[in-house]
Amino acid sequence: MAEDQTMSLMQRYLDSILEANKVTNLTRITDGEQARLLHIEDSLVGLPEVDEAPAGLYGDLGSGGGFPGVPLALATGRKTLLVDSVKKKMAIVQSALDDLSLSEQISTSSERIEDLPLEYKEKFAVLTARALSKLVSLIELASPLLKKSGRLVCYKAQLSSEELEEALAVQDLVGMKMISQREICLSDGETTRTIVVFEKIGKPRIKLPRRIGLAQKQPLRPRS
Repeated sequence: MAEDQTMSLMQRYLDSILEANKVTNLTRITDGEQARLLHIEDSLVGLPEVDEAPAGLYGDLGSGGGFPGVPLALATGRKTLLVDSVKKKMAIVQSALDDLSLSEQISTSSERIEDLPLEYKEKFAVLTARALSKLVSLIELASPLLKKSGRLVCYKAQLSSEELEEALAVQDLVGMKMISQREICLSDGETTRTIVVFEKIGKPRIKLPRRIGLAQKQPLRPRS
């Protein structure tokens, strides 16, 4: 797909979501320019890292209104699954995808992330997560879904050294390893993002997934 056509599709998708947002709360951002910055431009910040991942299925965890999942799917051409447990959001996203004839490439799921391994165990080549949870929780949730050498690309607005250290302390336990960290400033000159990438290096040393909610409520700690 030509770049102009891809960008046009991204804009049409965004317009559809902003229209639906007048009735259902999909995004707090309603201004068109802000939406382009924080939904299209911000979504594409992680494109180099997604491109570097192995070929295969792409999943966007906690996708909300379909960002960064839809822009990244269109930019990469990857078969894509958008995952969000809020059924109403996923129904609207699916409708927008249907209207744009994108549902053959991009599908949706309202399963909880912990339930996905029943159908998608070690099926994903790359996963993204934006504004979803702390890194320590994300690497736990992603590990059973990623195939060997698959990548988890995390978008962080703020990343403390404490949050990073928590994840690094248990990465071996879940069969993951941090391989890169990159900071970028968006075109407004103010909004910054940190992209942190983990690679699936082996089988987790504990049984995953744990029960729904435990990754966030009781984050893993290093074993003594």
